[in-house]
Amino acid sequence: MSFFSDVERDLVVAARTPLADGVLGLDLVSHNGRDLPAWTPGSHLDVVVRPGLERQYSLCGDPADRSTWRIAVLREDAGGGSVALHDEVEVGQRLRVRGPRNHFVFEVTPGTRYHFVAGGIGITPLRAMVGAADAAGADWVLDYAGRSRTTMAFAGDLAAAHPDRVRLHVADEGGRLDVAGVGLPDGTALYACGPTRLLDALETAASSWPAGALHVERFEAKEFGAPVWPDPFEVELALTGTTVTVEPGVSVLDAVAAAGVDVLSSCRVGTCGTCETPVLEGAVEHRDSVLSPGEQAEDTAMMVCVSRAAGPRLVLDL
Repeated sequence: MSFFSDVERDLVVAARTPLADGVLGLDLVSHNGRDLPAWTPGSHLDVVVRPGLERQYSLCGDPADRSTWRIAVLREDAGGGSVALHDEVEVGQRLRVRGPRNHFVFEVTPGTRYHFVAGGIGITPLRAMVGAADAAGADWVLDYAGRSRTTMAFAGDLAAAHPDRVRLHVADEGGRLDVAGVGLPDGTALYACGPTRLLDALETAASSWPAGALHVERFEAKEFGAPVWPDPFEVELALTGTTVTVEPGVSVLDAVAAAGVDVLSSCRVGTCGTCETPVLEGAVEHRDSVLSPGEQAEDTAMMVCVSRAAGPRLVLDL
């Protein structure tokens, strides 16, 4: 199940805090001191760096603290959004954000054991999950892998607070995480976030785990081959009665926009969930990195920025 808000608001940068080498924490507050909307572990914000440039960042503070939303920004020189946030955003400046959205929902279930696996900046959505599991008295463990201790945000605090539950795997100290050796006893749910190689390896390992035990959030889009339906297909927009033809190489998002129907979108690569659209009829080839296998099998929603029809026709609730 996903939870999301399309509300945009301008928030004030209350603090800039170096969290690790290349990782900057930004604390965001309302301009009038009012509480911000509640959020749940796994939520993220769309940050409008400038018109036409948006990036998604997980909320990594305390959900109980309604006064502040905290995000952690990894500086990536090839991705101008993070560079701008590191180099240009100052305390007192306003940032436009949209959300919060949550496609990586975490809820503590009595009797369930939780295994969290983080790779690098993938610790950000998991930090609040760890806090929620611990506060609920659940049995949990965190494996946190990174290149070096200096690059691992929150590592020191987490290990100090939970020395028996947090295991740090530091590559330059010879402590690489053995993903293939990760087992999942019955009654355990695994939540993971990190680089593609880590998540792909976990999904391979999960083939022998109970169905639905693995939950992942990807920051990078999955790679797919050619569409299963290579020909043009029709998309009927149920709310307007318009039928749009989607040509090969054109996204559903762009095709419906050309017909005058705007769908809110952000990443355009299938990782943020902003463009999620209800499907009323037709089979979908899901090419996103958001929906779980179970949700994809239902064919009740699709990310129109990347997913396509698996046949000649779709009917969307647009």
